[in-house]
Amino acid sequence: MGLDDKIRNATGKAAGKVKEGVGKATDNERLQAEGKSDQVEADVKSAGEDVKDAFRK
Repeated sequence: MGLDDKIRNATGKAAGKVKEGVGKATDNERLQAEGKSDQVEADVKSAGEDVKDAFRK
C-alpha cells in the first residue's frame, strides 16, 4: 500500500469519526450513520490494499 493510500484511508476514517461524533452531539441519526459508513468504507479499502500488498510479496 502506498503512502498516499494509507493517508487517504486514515483521513477517511478520522472524518467518519468526527461526523459520527457530531451526529451524536446533535442527535442526528443520519449523520451518525454516515460517519459509521465512512469508517467502514475506509477499513474495507485498507484491508483491500493489505491483500494487494500480500500478493505482491
